[in-house]
Amino acid sequence: MPPLTQKAVLDTVPSGLLIGGQWREATGGARFTVDDPATGSVLANCADATPQDGIAALDAAVAAQADWARSAPRDRAEILRRAFELLTERTEEFATLMTLEMGKPLAEARGEVAYGAEFFRWFSEEAVRIHGRYLMAPNGVTRLLTMKQPVGPTLMITPWNFPLAMGTRKIGPAVAAGCTMVVKPAHETPLSMLALAALMEEAGLPKGVLNVVTTTHSGAVCEPIIKDPRLRKLTFTGSTGVGKILVEQSAEQLLRLSMELGGNAPFIVFEDADIDAAVNGAMLAKMRNIGEACTAANRFFVHEDVAEEFSRKFADRMAGLTVGKGTKKGVEVGPLITAKARAGVDELVQDAIGRGATALTGGAPMAGRGFFYAPTVLANVPADSRCLTEEIFGPVAPVCTFSDEAEAIAKANATQYGLVGYVFTRDHARVIRVSEALEFGMIGINTGIVSNPAAPFGGVKHSGFGREGGFEGIDEYLEVKYVGMAF
Repeated sequence: MPPLTQKAVLDTVPSGLLIGGQWREATGGARFTVDDPATGSVLANCADATPQDGIAALDAAVAAQADWARSAPRDRAEILRRAFELLTERTEEFATLMTLEMGKPLAEARGEVAYGAEFFRWFSEEAVRIHGRYLMAPNGVTRLLTMKQPVGPTLMITPWNFPLAMGTRKIGPAVAAGCTMVVKPAHETPLSMLALAALMEEAGLPKGVLNVVTTTHSGAVCEPIIKDPRLRKLTFTGSTGVGKILVEQSAEQLLRLSMELGGNAPFIVFEDADIDAAVNGAMLAKMRNIGEACTAANRFFVHEDVAEEFSRKFADRMAGLTVGKGTKKGVEVGPLITAKARAGVDELVQDAIGRGATALTGGAPMAGRGFFYAPTVLANVPADSRCLTEEIFGPVAPVCTFSDEAEAIAKANATQYGLVGYVFTRDHARVIRVSEALEFGMIGINTGIVSNPAAPFGGVKHSGFGREGGFEGIDEYLEVKYVGMAF
């Protein structure tokens, strides 16, 4: 297959709002630009929705809800299966689109398409397995029946860092459960969601089931939807700060919530670990998505006996990465999403260096166009460095040491976040002890990747609540109804 040109890919993407099955302009006709973070040039422009447009999208979702809830589970499953097949067939188109608007290397974007498509396949199989139960009451007089029904119209707010997969991870279970949706993608990366919405139409999703509003006025557009009594659920992936605001807004209607928020993942290397395997895991855990991931390893705690070897090998691997525009062959690290994001990463690095940390490699922005930052490993990072308490969201790895298991656990848990932790050890008893002691919703043992559509994704503490993926994922979109029957 010949390489896809930028123009060929962009020309296939709708640029309006999808409301009630119709692509339309925003009220007032306002539009905003989508920029290429590798060059700063304009890729496209999209409709800039108003609060009125947001309510119109909710109107459409509410109007479609009753019929969609009554649809046959097999029909919903087949739509998801067709969407999976179409998305897989168009891997190159979606991967190129993501790379253009978000910056991640093309090889990694292909991986996101495969990962994102799997949510459609997984939930196509779960759609026909929604079940309740029937049993005799303990007194033998009545019968107890439980059934599961769709929660109802759902607002989905998705982030810029995984513009496709964070959409499929929410849309898949909602479609399977019989819920209608209003999706508000991040304004930095709306194109992948718009292309996905068009694909869902092609797969046979009825009008009004999926509505998409793109906007640069997220708060103004989303708040009226959240406070509308017809909305039944809110699901959000993004920062903890924004998540707290949304939770507060949702309280008025007591909405069902799924919140996948910030992370501050520890990466623990014990003295008995396979160091080469740990370095391989560190590269995956740190550099997936250029480090712009809530699951990214943020704090590296390495036993003092192996810290020098680990740090040296890790820095050598990071220094050897090829940085550049993600669509170019051989590029392994793309740009950060915005100039502001890059400046924020550098601020954390300079803070650590100013407190006494040493940059084994990198440590500064890269010259030239685009928002590139050099892959960085920091050694001897003081405990009061901001990069140990704040989410870095970039290609920067701060390394600290510990002397025993208790100290490693204490340092790992010393954060308000609790999304994921990584542990490298060959001691099986330690695996169980440490997994039980770490205060995180997910634990990776001798691996740098935990995300899997068949597994429940989510965190504790300030990393949110609710689970996406796995058997648990569809339950977030279902209500349990109990029926007591007397005889």
